Amino acid sequence: MEAKRKDRVLIADDEPINRELLEAFLIGEDYELEFAVDGVDTLEKTKTFRPDLILLDVMMPKLSGFEVCEKLKSNPETADIMILMATALSELGDIERAVKVGCDDYLSKPIHKLELLKRVENMLKLRAVTNELERLRRYIDAMEDGLSPKR
Repeated sequence: MEAKRKDRVLIADDEPINRELLEAFLIGEDYELEFAVDGVDTLEKTKTFRPDLILLDVMMPKLSGFEVCEKLKSNPETADIMILMATALSELGDIERAVKVGCDDYLSKPIHKLELLKRVENMLKLRAVTNELERLRRYIDAMEDGLSPKR
């Protein structure tokens, strides 16, 4: 029997202490972790690592988290990656901007371990269910195409 692939989480934050904290919170969970240090690095790591979820800091060099999120969500190849934005910004306008660029959830710093773990768990469950529904939809479409009369 084939072993289930671990969920992959990309931690994208330019501050080493923040990356270390998030790693410490997630290390005991059954996730494969990777790290990015700025917006450009996040996009590159997304191509090679293929994360299921990105913990994305908003205020990063080269490209902001808003810009990274917008690029990922507008690309059909990466649009299904769950994005949890984490930031010290907590103004309503920042939250609205995060939603507008397509983030799936928003977490204000300081990050609390239990809240982070629950949100990550829920987002990964949602992604798995969404992927399964999409797989079933494609299967049904293929079955219907095979049964429909040729024109």
